[in-house]
Amino acid sequence: MLNEKVAVVTGGTRGIGLEIVKTFKENGAKVILFGSRKESTEEAIETLKKDNVEVEGYFPKLDDLQSVEKVINEIVEKYGKIDILVNNAGISANKKIDETSEQEFEDIMDLNVKAMFNTIKATVPYMKKENSGVILNTSSMVSIYGQPSGVGYPTSKFAVNGLTKSLARELAPYNIRVNAVAPGITNTDMVAKLPKEMIEPLIKTIPLGRIGEPRDIANAFLFLASDLASYITGVILSVDGAARS
Repeated sequence: MLNEKVAVVTGGTRGIGLEIVKTFKENGAKVILFGSRKESTEEAIETLKKDNVEVEGYFPKLDDLQSVEKVINEIVEKYGKIDILVNNAGISANKKIDETSEQEFEDIMDLNVKAMFNTIKATVPYMKKENSGVILNTSSMVSIYGQPSGVGYPTSKFAVNGLTKSLARELAPYNIRVNAVAPGITNTDMVAKLPKEMIEPLIKTIPLGRIGEPRDIANAFLFLASDLASYITGVILSVDGAARS
């Protein structure tokens, strides 16, 4: 479904991001993953090699535009283009607002929103030259109705939705599609760190009776990245087992 496409996946070293990398590779894409650190990036590449999945990896400072531009330029110099950009890097939060510091809130916004802006800003000029491209952003079910604590996380994901819908309109004349996937509760290490009292009541609201698996989410990214979704842009696709309030 993605034969010979060049795809960049941020936050591609674990969880949903790593599954997106695997799924894209299985479908013929050339994939470059971004990690937060050299060690985690190299570890992910080695893990994928054990499954006979060959990818490249970089670890730019995503909240630094110059760092991102340098790596994006290197990728385009090597591959000639970037067809697909997946913005999956992010961090969550669960503290009450009176326990959340200003710096903690800024850290969430820097990685979940500013970093996304930077990768898009660095990549869009090349997509415009090709007059085609796909930008996919990871949103969340909490971007629809919030969450009972950790206000920075849903705030950032509401911003992701606004960015997605606005850029879909702005970039449509260049045949660049912009969509987001809003996962529900998914079986990742990020969710494992959240308090049980936050997660268990939510699981009970899922009509399909289970939490999602990373492949469930990766398949949604695959669909939106492929030509099957050629007339879809500006959409926030919920993949949550109908767990909506």
